[in-house]
Amino acid sequence: MAEAAVHRSDSIRDGEVQGSLPEHFDASVYFIGRIHTPFKTRADCPRRGDPEQGPDCTIELDARFADALKGLDAYEHIAVLYWMDQARRDLLVQNPKHDGGLVGTFALRSPVRPNPIALSIARLIRIDGATLTVRGLDCVNGTPLIDIKPEFTGGRKPCHA
Repeated sequence: MAEAAVHRSDSIRDGEVQGSLPEHFDASVYFIGRIHTPFKTRADCPRRGDPEQGPDCTIELDARFADALKGLDAYEHIAVLYWMDQARRDLLVQNPKHDGGLVGTFALRSPVRPNPIALSIARLIRIDGATLTVRGLDCVNGTPLIDIKPEFTGGRKPCHA
């Protein structure tokens, strides 16, 4: 990355540092579905989702990946990785509380990062075909889904024998 410069505008808070992004991408991903939440804007989203009491959200997996869900119902919690498509990607230092407390991007869970990938641990409520109902997400309605993984720390449900 080129040397970062401090810029001030309506979109950058005092003290934040903007960097330049590489000219091209190193990899690509497939969006494997969409996440549906009650949150219409980033401002509506909680700072962290609550897997125990948060609102029910749905994950609509692209039908071509439905077979990949086999066995996932054995877990109480899942890790959901998604692409924060509304986030800017060029801040190296952020002022998250508007109070002059400057912090490097990699020391924050902020959606503003070079690769706006988010991770939420969600409680798996049910699977119906290619649709999952979960609790604990903190993203805008319509957010692209990157991946789903079982979360072992939340415990395993009894296996279906």
